[in-house]
Amino acid sequence: MYERFYQLRERPFALSPDPEYLYRSRVHQEALDYLRYGLESQAGFIVITGEIGSGKTTLLQTLLRNIDAETTVGRIVNTMLEPRELLETIMIDFGLDPAGKSKPLLLRDLSQYLVDQRLAGRNVLLVIDEAQNLSLGALEELRMLSNLETEKSKLVQIVLVGQPNLREKLASPELEQLRQRITVSNHLPPLDAEETGRYISHRLHRAALGAPPEFPREATDLIHARSGGVPRIINVICDAALVFGYAEERRTFDAETIREVLAELETTGVLPKTVDRMERVPEPATAATLGHVAAVPVPVATAPVPIATAHMPIATAPPREAPAPDLTRVRADALDERERQLRNRERELAEQRRVLAEEYRLLRSRTVAAQTVPPPPRPMAAPVARFAAPRPGFWQWVKRIMLGVSPS
Repeated sequence: MYERFYQLRERPFALSPDPEYLYRSRVHQEALDYLRYGLESQAGFIVITGEIGSGKTTLLQTLLRNIDAETTVGRIVNTMLEPRELLETIMIDFGLDPAGKSKPLLLRDLSQYLVDQRLAGRNVLLVIDEAQNLSLGALEELRMLSNLETEKSKLVQIVLVGQPNLREKLASPELEQLRQRITVSNHLPPLDAEETGRYISHRLHRAALGAPPEFPREATDLIHARSGGVPRIINVICDAALVFGYAEERRTFDAETIREVLAELETTGVLPKTVDRMERVPEPATAATLGHVAAVPVPVATAPVPIATAHMPIATAPPREAPAPDLTRVRADALDERERQLRNRERELAEQRRVLAEEYRLLRSRTVAAQTVPPPPRPMAAPVARFAAPRPGFWQWVKRIMLGVSPS
């Protein structure tokens, strides 16, 4: 919607995990290094955790995009599975048919597949996203799969990616044997204030066709304070800011603009509302609370109180304030008006291009017609005499020779 206004090739803050937009912060680069080390050392289990929206899936897709062609990758994203269902899902993802087979046959076929891959010189990598949803039985089933190994290495490497409660689940006494097989583990913390500003600038420059919009430091600090440094929430706020700026025709976003955007996101329920301590309404006084408050003497009025008469003005209720306008509706109307202006401008430009094309066609046809007209005939030159006029007495001299008279 706003890409053309800001000269962007696409939305820079889309929520879909795109490896091209991965900002290699210190923590993300460290997690990538851990993953690469685990894969190169052929470790048994690799665990990557992080808060919701911290960039785990984007990091994982970046790793899988750059993985070598000699690795067979299986990826599980639906993890609400029982142990047998997990085993069947793994086989299906590797291209095996689990239909109508008992569990011993499933394990036999999967083991044979892993051995065949190793004999062909290929490594097998199993990635399980949202691993915090796995039951203890399913996690124990994965541990049993990791027992498939040769004398020197595992037949399958397993990467578990999940939220922080995955670590709590792995810390349970029932999974002590699985926990001892984890050789690489890393947690993705949120971005700090400086990295938040760099993250926003990185995504804007990545999507820009020209000069990208500007988010000064005061704006990015406010975004960081509200998002907690979580990339997904940063994307939500910045995308809403670009929509707001598009409606208001702004290319620079100061702190006041970000405050308006945050207020609108809270009003619409996209972000939870924050309660300011200074704005909290005091609790009503009760007998318990009044017991701790010292009594304050109330002064007694000594002047006579005037009695209302018919000549006294009657108090009227104060005028009601006009209801506050609906910001969402106002900005929606502004967006519609902006779209209408752009459509009108596009129609004007199209008409101008049509007129220019017609004028060029007419000019071109006139030029071609002028080039095809034959040139006028050139005037004939006067004939040139073949011989010069004879000298005087020439014919008498010829006559004498013909008559045999020698010329004198």
